[in-house]
Amino acid sequence: MQHYTMNLTLKVWRQKNTSVQGNFETYSVSDISSEMSFLEMFDVLNERLITEGKEPVAFDHDCREGICGMCSMVINGRPHGPWKQNTTCQLHMREYKDGDTIVVEPFRANAFPVLKDLMVNRGAFDRIIQSGGYVSVNTGNAVDGNAMPVEKAKADEAFSAATCIGCGACVAACKNSSAMLFVSAKVAHLSLLPQGEPERKSRVVNMIGQMDKEGFGSCTNTYSCEAECPKGISVLNIARLNREYLAASMSSDKN
Repeated sequence: MQHYTMNLTLKVWRQKNTSVQGNFETYSVSDISSEMSFLEMFDVLNERLITEGKEPVAFDHDCREGICGMCSMVINGRPHGPWKQNTTCQLHMREYKDGDTIVVEPFRANAFPVLKDLMVNRGAFDRIIQSGGYVSVNTGNAVDGNAMPVEKAKADEAFSAATCIGCGACVAACKNSSAMLFVSAKVAHLSLLPQGEPERKSRVVNMIGQMDKEGFGSCTNTYSCEAECPKGISVLNIARLNREYLAASMSSDKN
């Protein structure tokens, strides 16, 4: 693919902190390589702003390898940008052409308050995990790999759900700011495996209860969460979550 450079106009959300109102500010960036990642383009912008004595744009990032899910940006209206099953750090500037205008804002949800600029507080996800996203195990030596057989189909489904990186794109994409895809992935990958059986009922009840406390919206099956999930988590997990919750709610034993 031929390398080229471009000049772009960026409309970036700037917000000092959670308690103040934010606004879009417009910046021009020049000589951006088509081989840069989207975050590298922002590095160029921030280096220029710092040189000019201005406040750089705050944004989350860590691994820059599509693993951690920190790089949460809504780019031209789409969480993580236009590429399917892709994180912001994996988006490359060859998607754009010279003269394009790109609008960048943080993930929008009441449960994800803006910390600064493009950074949001996703502690709500952590609290949901803490409420039930674990398994009880006996300490000591690891058991033999064949001591607890798992059906191949269930193992595949569990591993598919476990690929969720907790980035929150599903929440940002949903018109209701629902966290059902995230919670369903966490519940599914544990409930499908024998190691997760002891807390199976209490897990789903506690995690959904915490999700509701955090103020996430309801699922209305628009499938936008699956469409924007960088790991392609299936909405079939939401159906599984509903079945798990119904069964646990009807049971007299919630443990």
